[in-house]
Amino acid sequence: MSAPKRPSRRARQTGPSAYTERSPLLPPTPEEEEPSEDFPSHNGHPLAIWLAEMWFLVKAAVPTLSIVVVGQLSPEALATAAFSYMFAMASAWLIALGGTTALDTLASSSFTSSADKGNLGVLLQRGMFVLTCFYAVVAVIWFFSEHLFYLLGQEEFICVQGSRFLRLLIPGGLGYVWFECMKKYLQAQEIYRPGTYVLLITSPLNVLLNYLFVHPLGFGLYGAPIATGISYWLSFFLLVAYAKFVRGGECWGGFAPSRALKNLGPFARLAFMGVIHVGTEWWAFEIVALAAGRLGTIPLAAQSVIMTMDQVINTIPFGLGVAASARLGNLLGAGDSVGARRSSHSAALLSIMTGAIIMTVLLLTRNAIGGLFNDDRRVITLVSEVMPYVALFQIADGLNGACGGALRGMGRQWIGALVNCISYYGGALPTGIYLAFHGWGLSGLWFGQLVALSLVGVLEWGIVGISNWDKEVKKASERLQEEDEEEHYLPVGSQY
Repeated sequence: MSAPKRPSRRARQTGPSAYTERSPLLPPTPEEEEPSEDFPSHNGHPLAIWLAEMWFLVKAAVPTLSIVVVGQLSPEALATAAFSYMFAMASAWLIALGGTTALDTLASSSFTSSADKGNLGVLLQRGMFVLTCFYAVVAVIWFFSEHLFYLLGQEEFICVQGSRFLRLLIPGGLGYVWFECMKKYLQAQEIYRPGTYVLLITSPLNVLLNYLFVHPLGFGLYGAPIATGISYWLSFFLLVAYAKFVRGGECWGGFAPSRALKNLGPFARLAFMGVIHVGTEWWAFEIVALAAGRLGTIPLAAQSVIMTMDQVINTIPFGLGVAASARLGNLLGAGDSVGARRSSHSAALLSIMTGAIIMTVLLLTRNAIGGLFNDDRRVITLVSEVMPYVALFQIADGLNGACGGALRGMGRQWIGALVNCISYYGGALPTGIYLAFHGWGLSGLWFGQLVALSLVGVLEWGIVGISNWDKEVKKASERLQEEDEEEHYLPVGSQY
């Protein structure tokens, strides 16, 4: 059976503002409306509806892979590259992944409510401009980072080489920010997979480029940021090509700087709170890494193994959060409060199920995981001892990703940031560090993280659960009506 056609965005609107002189006098009956290929039908058995919603989120939440590859030249070079990428992740990559959540909120609602498809392209241009300004601040910090690294007490070779490394990464970092903007532009149109397809192409290419620049071309350590930057820009241009030649170009109305440079304040505030929302968690993990270093060489090595593994696993809840925020924004923009509520809880339940599966796998393989990364028996044993806390952490991490994505879809990034700040910096870090240096060791640090993220997940799910979804639909409509004065958005929702 052929896939049903998607009803037009105007057809999905309700209320007087959705009709024109050509609209039928009577609304279509449920039998006459065609379900969307991407939006599960809301008709049928309640269990089937919830399962359909979860399946939609499963398809949409394809995890994104890291493309950071570092050539093994020497222990000093490896340490410099690892520190530099960590610093990049805690600064510029936050802009790419946290700042673009403003597009989760605005673009996905615009897609299902705006009569002018080109408005989504305007939002893309606005996002690229605002986040480029954010990134410019980071680029200045990177350029003069040598002095900062000395203040942080790093070794001299890291201060000197790390600063040069980051200077060479500055052009490529902007490519990554724009790549994430393009991903959100497509995801707002319910097009989720191209970002993963692109990375499946550029990831192996990045390995090859790193090898060529580091070894045959003789750039050494500094070949890595050049190769990575090329890969980021290639990823961006491949997404642009996909949007132009395959799917997604219908929402691009051409360059419109006069429209894109209006209403910058509300967008910048959402983007900034998105950075804080994501950053408060990431920065907490960096503090944990620094604390692990104070415990000694073996705990630091075990922490490195655990974090390397967790960064790979984290792509699953993070991808689910991205899917949940875009999906929720679409439903709020369409005025579907019932569907929005169902989608948010479906994402939470799905996150718990996937977290439980990951937890089970980690518990069953905890004695072998350390050996995949390190040959030292002491490191392998310590990883095995800490793994139960890391395994339990996966359920909380998944719930946090799903409910955090729901909050971003509602434009409530500030709530997630506030909950993270209180949970991590008011409880988890002080408790974990105290336990770590009073007999618990590395397990104490992870116990603190487990308690914090469990608290974050429960609080965020509770906040999502008590949300007034009719009110959230109204807020989404009002955000678009604010744009209407300059962007010609249509209001949404019959009850408003």
